[in-house]
Amino acid sequence: MYTDLSKLCINQDTTIDGAVKCLDLSRLGIVLVVDDQRRLIGTITDGDIRRAILAHIDFSQPVSLLLARKANSAFAKPIATAADVKPETWLRLLQQHSIVHLPLLDESERVVGLVTRDDFLPGEPLPLRAVVMAGGAGRRLQPLTDEMPKPMLPVGDRPMMEIILERLRTSGIQRVNVTVHHQAEKITRHFGNGNEFGVELNYVAEDRPLGTAGALGLMENPQETLLVINGDILTQVDFRAMLAYHQESKADLTVAVSRLDLQVPYGVVECEGSAVRQLTEKPTFGFFVNAGIYLIEPSAHGYIPNGRRFDMTELIQLLIDEGRSVVSFPIREYWLDIGSHDDYLRAQETAKTWKQSS
Repeated sequence: MYTDLSKLCINQDTTIDGAVKCLDLSRLGIVLVVDDQRRLIGTITDGDIRRAILAHIDFSQPVSLLLARKANSAFAKPIATAADVKPETWLRLLQQHSIVHLPLLDESERVVGLVTRDDFLPGEPLPLRAVVMAGGAGRRLQPLTDEMPKPMLPVGDRPMMEIILERLRTSGIQRVNVTVHHQAEKITRHFGNGNEFGVELNYVAEDRPLGTAGALGLMENPQETLLVINGDILTQVDFRAMLAYHQESKADLTVAVSRLDLQVPYGVVECEGSAVRQLTEKPTFGFFVNAGIYLIEPSAHGYIPNGRRFDMTELIQLLIDEGRSVVSFPIREYWLDIGSHDDYLRAQETAKTWKQSS
């Protein structure tokens, strides 16, 4: 049971940014919105924050804005229970409603704590099979990749893919497929069956490059959700939060996205015909870009052809055209796509920071 109410409870006037700070302090994925008597009004979850990012909501606004946004949804009224009932009742409610968090109330309906599914099933493996896409030639990083596959390039004191596998393992993912092509033997020789790295590894060999999704077609049709991550990604994204978001959205495919802000180095002139209507000096435009991390349901995997080149962009567009559910998951944690020499240098600096803080 979690009882630190200073990190768990906020009021309606707390800013969204303040709610984010509480989420990051407690690492529970939820904060409880209460009134002056500490009675439960609503909840703000990690998913609510990520949807606010997609909606370009100003995080200086109060959390009451987020509560209003989901007022007519199935999540408007949080499920809670009495703190003095047996723990078996808490577990039954968590399972019955397929929820992760359950606020606990005293006899006056005031919040006194929170239980989570992890309280009953600590270290429960995530119901995912991961796929690390490690077959690319890494041409943009030549000459570093002339004699070394990109996932084996050292970041700090170990190969990039070791960091990815550690992140998967600590998130509760035990089974990992690795797609290989360019200098595949250097990857398979180093990682073997994965026992030394705490995961079960299997390899999917491409006899020729099959694009960013084609190698998935060489796998047997999965029975579980696939977490697909490019082998050149350095990130601290919360995979459990991503899965919860994916399931809550009832998506066939979820694509992680990262916000990219680009500043135009000139004054932008907006015209209507020949008439100048507005001039904006060096404006900044924000975009969400593909972060190279996906959750794919078996229903979506069936659209991937077997044995021919196929990119993830093609899969996403095909699913959209077929009316399937494709959603975006905005990353608010650290993320770096190591696609250039400058990115690789940034990755080395990040590795130093992580080592100093560990």
